[in-house]
Amino acid sequence: MTKTLLGGLSPTRFLRDVWHKHPLLIRGAVPGFSGLLSPAEMQQLACRSDIESRLIQGSGTHWQLDHGPFTKSDFRRLPKREWTLLVQSLNHVLPEADALLAQFGFIPHARLDDLMVSYAVSGGSVGPHFDSYDVFLLQGQGHRRWQISTQADLALIDGAPLKILRHFEAEDEWVLGPGDMLYLPPHVAHYGVAEGACMTYSIGFRAPATEELAHGFLMHLQDTLTLQGRYADPDLRLQRHPGEIGRAMLTQIEGMIAEIKWNRRDIAEFAGRYLSEPKPNVVFDAPEVPLGRAAFDRQAARCGVALNPKSRLLFAGKRFFINGEAFTPATEEADVLQQLADRRRLAPRPLSAALRARFHEWHEAGWLEIDIP
Repeated sequence: MTKTLLGGLSPTRFLRDVWHKHPLLIRGAVPGFSGLLSPAEMQQLACRSDIESRLIQGSGTHWQLDHGPFTKSDFRRLPKREWTLLVQSLNHVLPEADALLAQFGFIPHARLDDLMVSYAVSGGSVGPHFDSYDVFLLQGQGHRRWQISTQADLALIDGAPLKILRHFEAEDEWVLGPGDMLYLPPHVAHYGVAEGACMTYSIGFRAPATEELAHGFLMHLQDTLTLQGRYADPDLRLQRHPGEIGRAMLTQIEGMIAEIKWNRRDIAEFAGRYLSEPKPNVVFDAPEVPLGRAAFDRQAARCGVALNPKSRLLFAGKRFFINGEAFTPATEEADVLQQLADRRRLAPRPLSAALRARFHEWHEAGWLEIDIP
């Protein structure tokens, strides 16, 4: 699929010439693709409390945003035009969605976010807007008209429940049908409107804000840093103003805080934990009847194993990170774990006793499954 997925470009050339640089329209990116689920199945997902969903109604400057979970009666009350239903992280609940997301494995897993699906009736839209991250927009059933602009004016409508651009001037326009895909780099303004009922699948990527990363790293330091010593002033001198914070005190505090240091290893440890940490709304369900160790070993040897779609396994050097936890495996385990991190599944193979034990623990936690087709 990779040949058509990127419009004939190799992943290397796409990353060099297109990624993060300019939009790309790809006709027939996924030949024969018409979607992964029906509107009714999507509405069922939107009624679940463990699924993040949104319902958007309106156009122009008048918009309404409601968050799920919804009820069947919510959908029965909707008008015939101008509404859109969004469901996040479809790859967590639908194996076909997880398989589709895997086609974008030429982007580092640490950057990949999730697969969102949008169902819209005629005129349905989320308004002209921009994203702060890269996105692939793959059309499923029906047709959607996309307009894009590289305009510098990204001011938003004040008080709107959505981030809607105050001014939008289209520079290019296309109608996408089943299997067509549009790639957009960050901050390219875009406006998609359904031409009849349609579904669009959005492959989004993580792009943490600098402030978010800095705050996370400072929290990481707070949890991991140990500093020795205590404030002391054996040479304290009488001050003219007791209420003043003296220069000597400020100098000593500055020196104490200067003991806070970090290096590349600290950054890697933080990045691994932070980027593998699931979103706050992600909950792992342990198997109702977890396999015992012997039964797990037998099935793993026969079928192989696969990460749960919600799991994130990353590595940096010899250090591995899964779902926010860090560990350093034995040297003989590292190659196998790297393959699992890259491919998210392992074919049947001989595994060390330590690795079988680790995988069984992950199975009991709901992080890893027997790879049964």
